[in-house]
Amino acid sequence: MDTTIVLILLQDGVMNGAIYALLGLALVLVFVVTRVIFIPQGEFVAFGALTLAFMVNGRMPGTVNLLLIIGALVFAVECLSAARSRNWSGIGKTFAWTLLLPLVLYFLAPYVVSTDTSLWINVLFSLALVIPLGPMLYRLAYQPVAEASVLVLLIISVAVHFALTGLALVFFGAEGWRTPPFMEGEIQMGPVSWSAQTFFVLGTCLVLILGLWIFFGRTLYGRALRATAVNRRGARLVGISTNMSGSLTFTLAAAIGALSGMLIAPVTTVYYDTGFLIGLKGFVAAIFGGLVSYPIAAGGALFVGILEAFSSFWASAYKEVIVFTLIIPVLLWRSFGSHHIEDEE
Repeated sequence: MDTTIVLILLQDGVMNGAIYALLGLALVLVFVVTRVIFIPQGEFVAFGALTLAFMVNGRMPGTVNLLLIIGALVFAVECLSAARSRNWSGIGKTFAWTLLLPLVLYFLAPYVVSTDTSLWINVLFSLALVIPLGPMLYRLAYQPVAEASVLVLLIISVAVHFALTGLALVFFGAEGWRTPPFMEGEIQMGPVSWSAQTFFVLGTCLVLILGLWIFFGRTLYGRALRATAVNRRGARLVGISTNMSGSLTFTLAAAIGALSGMLIAPVTTVYYDTGFLIGLKGFVAAIFGGLVSYPIAAGGALFVGILEAFSSFWASAYKEVIVFTLIIPVLLWRSFGSHHIEDEE
């Protein structure tokens, strides 16, 4: 190994680490607000990448039908809940985002899906198809048991992961896909040429992290999420809806996951189950921060990405083992400084 190889591996590690940082931030966000260890985060990575890949190749993505089906289920559940409580005040809003939006996207899809469509339009349309799945998933699987223990929520997350993986196989098939890079060209830096795609990924990650920082620090909804993360019961007492907080959190997690999948698709062949391993690496990064610290999780993600890159050079057959084994010393390290916290704040 010489300096050139080290720089090449660092380039790969930093780019992958930036993706894992986004996923780690999403996992921390979901956990601190809803106490859900969001294992299906990786499925949104696969959905985002595969939806974009289908569209740039002129094929109708399965997400169009999937969104319509899940939206109809959510609307039926909301109607049943409204009938039981005899409160139909919010049914119009529910109809708009669970049925009207999927129907509009369903009828627009044939006009958008084409090999001649701009890549950026495909990205926006793919995000519009994938992001609503986040709050819909929360309403179906997590909101009814929002006050359950962390263990119960973890078991539900495992079940949701397997369900989404099966749906991905049905709606996307077993074939692997890649997408064209967002930026072409290379930039010479010393003895190594850095691809423009790498800088695009890093820039996008920085902009997104900055946007989240502004959202949580400067907006009313961001402060509501922070209040819910600090004390769920106190947030309810001052009028903050924990259901709204959970739905918004899952919306952000779905957006981050889908965008991460689109960023990684040009450099990695994505299959229907690829997102699980990518999401687990984001989970390793989140473990660095104890599922509560955003900066430490981001730093841990960069370490995971660099470790993976160098492991692929020294022991490519065991790189996944090396990365996931990292959880053990991290958990031991965090256990030394941990103290018992009651499940309900």
